[in-house]
Amino acid sequence: MKPRLFKLTASGATALVLAGCASVNFDQAVSETNQIASAFTSGQLALSQTAAQNAARSKLASDLLSKPLSSDDAIQLALVNSPALQNLLAQSWVDMSVASQAGRISNPIFKFERVTFKDELELGRILSFGLLDLLTLPRRQAMAQSQIEQAKVQLSANVVEQVTQVRQAWVRAVAASQVLQYAEQINTAAEAGAELAKRMQQVGNFNKLQRARQQVFYADSTAGLAAAQHGALAAREELIRLLGLTDAQATQLKLPERLPDLPKDARAMSQVKSTATDQRLDVQLARSQLDAAGKAQNLNLLTSLVDVELDILRSTTFDNGSGVGGAFAKRGYELGIRLPIFDWGNAKRDAMNAQSLAAANRYESTVRSATSQLRESYSAYRTAYDVARHYRDEVVPLRKIMAEENVLRYNGMLIGVFELLADTRDQIRSVVTAINAYQQFWLADAALSASMIGKPTGLQMSAPSASGGEKPGH
Repeated sequence: MKPRLFKLTASGATALVLAGCASVNFDQAVSETNQIASAFTSGQLALSQTAAQNAARSKLASDLLSKPLSSDDAIQLALVNSPALQNLLAQSWVDMSVASQAGRISNPIFKFERVTFKDELELGRILSFGLLDLLTLPRRQAMAQSQIEQAKVQLSANVVEQVTQVRQAWVRAVAASQVLQYAEQINTAAEAGAELAKRMQQVGNFNKLQRARQQVFYADSTAGLAAAQHGALAAREELIRLLGLTDAQATQLKLPERLPDLPKDARAMSQVKSTATDQRLDVQLARSQLDAAGKAQNLNLLTSLVDVELDILRSTTFDNGSGVGGAFAKRGYELGIRLPIFDWGNAKRDAMNAQSLAAANRYESTVRSATSQLRESYSAYRTAYDVARHYRDEVVPLRKIMAEENVLRYNGMLIGVFELLADTRDQIRSVVTAINAYQQFWLADAALSASMIGKPTGLQMSAPSASGGEKPGH
């Protein structure tokens, strides 16, 4: 062996180790997420790591809470204030770092031994590392990079899901607050009717049945009011949790009095179809998992059969006998090969084959489902838009006309006060139903936006219904 063998081999191993030590640029990963999901984050997604960053984010949260919180403000508040979102980012960093670590070579082991025999002293130095680790390093680095890309896509998908939940929770909270206002109006009208019926029975102008009818309206509206009060509280608390508000911040939270108006026109189906299937996050993730499974299978086919360890030796022997000193150097290497005697790796290879097959079918299933999910989401969105517009343009205006006419009839003594109160309750119920239709539309709009980028969000379509506990009829 040449004297330079030890140095050259050690230098080569060091170069390979350094080549596999590229760290994860998480800031760049967050920047990519902001770019991919710009419609959801507006470039505001960031991981807070310093006290200065925390202070800046706290100030921004206070500024947002100082005014009624719009839908966009709610999303921005969640991005800067929610510990759950910060946890999501930190966990994604963990996943990327773990993936990066898997693509690095194991550290070599240095051994030093000192052996004496009679008058001889032998000093040995051994540098040991996995030869197979060196040979498979490029492929393992490619696998690690593929896993990092998976983590990036998963981060974007998780952020889209979280932001969609915030947007939908905001819609529910505002709608529930509106419904509560009208439930209070229904209850007030029913209470007035019940009190008037009681007095009319006392003077003999109402029988028991007539009074009971008004009393049951009041009883139902009271139960409906209690349900609306809890519904408003529950929707508000759900939003508070998603925003990550403290108790002090929760008391500052102010919501708009009503949901936004419907857009002038609904989104066209062509606009939804223009979303390329291969650009959806779920398809990208499934494809990345398939690529990673293929790379892992090719690598593990070799490692499941054999493993090789290389030891580079250098020892020096000192002869101190007979008063004559001398030093003799020894150089060489050892190869340690794992023999596949008891375990030929069959089970491991079967698992790898099954994993690759599962990844291939998962990718195909995701691709086939993508356009179907888009069609379903668009149908829910368009149906909700048409129903909400129908209530806005047809039902509510007609109820208003009927109410105005009934007021004229009441002033002309053509109908009584109970008929007027009953008509008022009917009009309020129509408005409440319209609010529910608006809520359904904005929930469907958020779900469609998520489906277009590739994070489908389930939304159960339901017919708009009035709340407040009042039964139709009078």
